[in-house]
Amino acid sequence: MRYIPARANLIDDVFRDSFYGRNALSVMRTNIIEKDGSYLFDIELPGFAKEDITVELKRGYLKVSAGKEESNEEKDDQGKVIRKERMSGRYSRRFYIGDAYSEEDVSAKYENGELKISLKAKNEEESTNRKTITIA
Repeated sequence: MRYIPARANLIDDVFRDSFYGRNALSVMRTNIIEKDGSYLFDIELPGFAKEDITVELKRGYLKVSAGKEESNEEKDDQGKVIRKERMSGRYSRRFYIGDAYSEEDVSAKYENGELKISLKAKNEEESTNRKTITIA
């Protein structure tokens, strides 16, 4: 039995159920593990082709986007369209990884509906942008 959501959750639930009941969190399920000095992102992207996926690194964020457009058209014997359906969708997720990383630190591979991203783990001392704030 589902509980009756509060007002804030009601708005979230409306948007969560849009676009055929799928949102970025349900389409792009992600596991992140630390192994052998690297962070490994395992992102599920079923139904997408490698060409549909973009991985960007900008201002300390690792952004993964996937977009797709489909068009199905059925014609009768005379060539008249009897049914035409179109669908398009775009999903993206951003992960804050810090400013110490560059494109050379990131590698990505897509296979069997899974995007695997490897990010070399950095020591805190390697980050040159860290500042200590004095507490008054």
